[in-house]
Amino acid sequence: MTTTPLQLFFAALAAAAGGAVNAIAGGGTLITFPTLLALGIPPIVANATSTVALWPGTVGSMWGYRRELEGARTWAVRFAIPSLAGGMLGAILLLRTSSERFSHLVPFLVLGATGLFILQAPLGAYLRGRRARLIARSAPGEPVDRSAPIRATGDDLETDSARADEVAPTGAPAAEPLAAPALPFLVYQFIVSIYGGYFGAGMGILMLAALGFMGLVNIHQMNGLKNWGGTCINIVAVAIFAASGVVSWPIAIVMAGGAAIGGYAGSGLAQRVPQPVVRRLIIAIGLVSGLWLLFDRL
Repeated sequence: MTTTPLQLFFAALAAAAGGAVNAIAGGGTLITFPTLLALGIPPIVANATSTVALWPGTVGSMWGYRRELEGARTWAVRFAIPSLAGGMLGAILLLRTSSERFSHLVPFLVLGATGLFILQAPLGAYLRGRRARLIARSAPGEPVDRSAPIRATGDDLETDSARADEVAPTGAPAAEPLAAPALPFLVYQFIVSIYGGYFGAGMGILMLAALGFMGLVNIHQMNGLKNWGGTCINIVAVAIFAASGVVSWPIAIVMAGGAAIGGYAGSGLAQRVPQPVVRRLIIAIGLVSGLWLLFDRL
C-alpha cells in the first residue's frame, strides 16, 4: 500500500492527539482509528496498523504496574492463557473477515467502543464506592475521605479511583495474595480477548468491570492485571498482523513516534486540563465518527 506524506503527517498528528488523551483520560483509539479511515486507509489495514503502532504504549503501561502484580502471580499466569488464545483467535478472525464485511461492522464497533467509554465514569464511581464500603467495614472507626480530589492520570478507571488507595486507612485491602480466578471469569476473559484481537477499543473497561465483580478491590492491582491482559492480547495480535503483511509500516512507525510524543506531553497536561472536558470531547468524536461511518455505508 502506497502512503503519501500528507497521510503520514495526519496519522502522526492523530497518534500524538491519541497519546495525549490517553495520558489524560483514555480513549485515544477513538481518535486514531477514525482518522486513519478518513485518510482513506482500508479498515482492516487501519485496525491492524493502529494496533501495532499503539502496542508499545500498552507494554509501557503494563511495566509501570508491574509492582502491583505482586501477590497475583497465579492470577496473572492463568489470566494470560485465555488472553493469548483469545487475542490470537480475534486477530485470525479479523484477517479472515472480508474488507466489505468489516467495513459494515466498523460503525458499530466505533459506536460500541464509544458506549464503553461512556460507561467508564459510572463504573469507576461504582468500584470506588464499593471499595470505600469494604474499607469502612474493615476499619469502621476510621472514616474514608471521599472529598479528596482525584488525579487525572489517564489509565482507564484509574482516573476515577486512584485517590482511593491514597486515602485508605491502615488495614485497608491492599495488594495481597489472590485466590485463583474462577473458571467463568476465564471464559469471560477469553471472549473479551477475542474482541481485543479483532478490534480492541474499550476492552480494558470490560476487563476492569469483570475484575471488580470478581471481588478485587485494589484499583492499582486491577489496572496491573488489566494491562497484563492487554499486553498478552496484543502481543499475539501484533505478531499475526505483522506476519500477514496487512500492516502499513510507514504509518505504524510515524504513529508510534507521534503517540510517544503525545503521551509525554499529555502527562504534563494531565494535572491542568479538566478531565471531564477531554472525556466529553472524546465521546463527541466517537459518536460523530461512528454516525458518519454508519450513514456513509447506507
